[in-house]
Amino acid sequence: MEQIELFTIDSPCRGICVNSAKGFCKGCLRSREERFEWFSLSNEARYIILERCKQRRQRLLRAREERLNQHSEKALPYGMDEEVIVDQESESLAEAELFELTQESFY
Repeated sequence: MEQIELFTIDSPCRGICVNSAKGFCKGCLRSREERFEWFSLSNEARYIILERCKQRRQRLLRAREERLNQHSEKALPYGMDEEVIVDQESESLAEAELFELTQESFY
């Protein structure tokens, strides 16, 4: 006998019942049908839905991370990259980094 059959799987509802543009709840990431049918489903079906929700969450987090990475790349002015700019008069890269750290303004 599997453990799934021994215990009832509770609803993953977090009380944030708002649909996303794709039709999934923003709180638990279930579809409308999955939410409405939850209490009539077997534990096996509930487990499958929870696995789908985990996959949706992973895709959502990856997409969010990609958007943040793209945004940070676009934040620099045209032609600039994230490399440390070494002053021609500096003797080493370490001095250039120290200069950058000490020239930051504090707000």
